[in-house]
Amino acid sequence: MSRPMLLNGFTQCCINHHSEGQWKNPLDGSSRGYRNIHYWVELAQLLERGGFDCLFLADVHGTYDVYRGSRETAVRHGVQFPSNDPTVIIPAMAYATRHLGFACTYSTTYFAPYQTAKLFSTLDHLSDGRVAWNIVTSYLADANANFSLGEVLDHDQRYERAEEYMEVVYKLWEHSWEDQAVVRDAARDVFTEPARVHQIDHAGRWFNVPGPHMCEPSPQRTPVLFQAGQSGRGTQFAARHAEAVFCVYPNLAACAAGVARLREALVAEGRLRDAVKICQGISVVVAPTEAEARAKLESYRQYTSPEGSLALFCGWAGIDLSQVDPDSDLSKLPSNAIQGVLNVFRQFDPDRRWTIREMGECISMGSIMPKFVGTPTQVVDELERWQAEADLDGFNLAPIVQPAGFADFVELVVPELKRRGLRPAQYTSRTLREHFFGAGHARLDDSHIAHRTLPPWRQVGR
Repeated sequence: MSRPMLLNGFTQCCINHHSEGQWKNPLDGSSRGYRNIHYWVELAQLLERGGFDCLFLADVHGTYDVYRGSRETAVRHGVQFPSNDPTVIIPAMAYATRHLGFACTYSTTYFAPYQTAKLFSTLDHLSDGRVAWNIVTSYLADANANFSLGEVLDHDQRYERAEEYMEVVYKLWEHSWEDQAVVRDAARDVFTEPARVHQIDHAGRWFNVPGPHMCEPSPQRTPVLFQAGQSGRGTQFAARHAEAVFCVYPNLAACAAGVARLREALVAEGRLRDAVKICQGISVVVAPTEAEARAKLESYRQYTSPEGSLALFCGWAGIDLSQVDPDSDLSKLPSNAIQGVLNVFRQFDPDRRWTIREMGECISMGSIMPKFVGTPTQVVDELERWQAEADLDGFNLAPIVQPAGFADFVELVVPELKRRGLRPAQYTSRTLREHFFGAGHARLDDSHIAHRTLPPWRQVGR
């Protein structure tokens, strides 16, 4: 029997996330629902009924304006635009659920670490310890302009800045407040012992933050730390900081190779090979029979927007494919955006001479994520195969049509996962970190980089 399988829903506060054009599909609910709190509450409750570990919310600031040198295509086709802020819907979803976790993308580029620490501590308090942070170093030029940040830093420099950023938030979350700082001593008229709240006095190249942290320790102190970088520098960053990694590879061979690189990078950072939970992004189309599943997939195809999908991909890659010779090796082209996506079409088919149109059609449903299509038994067979052969811990599910695809998965696939012992019959832990690492592991592991330098008050009797 395979090891237990982590399971996260994956979406964004926008229309037809990762499947451009599906807003035209009569089954679509996201194009109007994304702006309605009831939609999100009902989605969270659906995923909790299905026993999912968490709902992973992507986010982006700015527009995809690389393709044809303009944002026009992205705006026309609704390519993650319009898009709302995911952080503000988490408390409502947490109130309506008891176990489901919530992972949220939040940029080290646009928001000060002091604000990030306060936001995620607040969310962790309000959710009783069910929050994760997907750490990103953003790259869209017009977003930098709108935040008055000037030119986008180059790829590796963004990660260098993020290294110091993480040092600041670790100090705020882990080093500023002692666990026993809040005493609520009415007799002495003392709510918090001042001597147990400490400044962090961080002074560095990018940030100067005296502290102390604004929030008392939350159930997890530090949110579960997700990261999704697949470039060489991104993998190094993940190996140093992440507790969970969201990866997207188009086929099993590429996934297995990428996971192996990350496991090796973990060892190079002095961590255990299994210290990080690795989850692959997938799309699933499932039905009681294979013929029905294939027919369902084909019915989706009539609503796709290949050009909108190209706008999304070009924004990720930082390269305008409309200006690139189809015979070019995309993996060799320079990029200051998401470097890991440049190998995608070669991984799909290394011998194929792709036209721009074919590229758009290829990624028009579920973008670059692999599609698992078939009966519940066939889908779970494929999930098990990927988990075993690629050494994965689980999956981030992004249905082509939302929320209908989530409902199909909960109704048809989850029972088969439970029958095989791949998912528990019910929730057995309280916090999101315990979902991932087991009961009793609500706090960041002592071996994590956040604890390598301890403040004086934590060095004795820890």
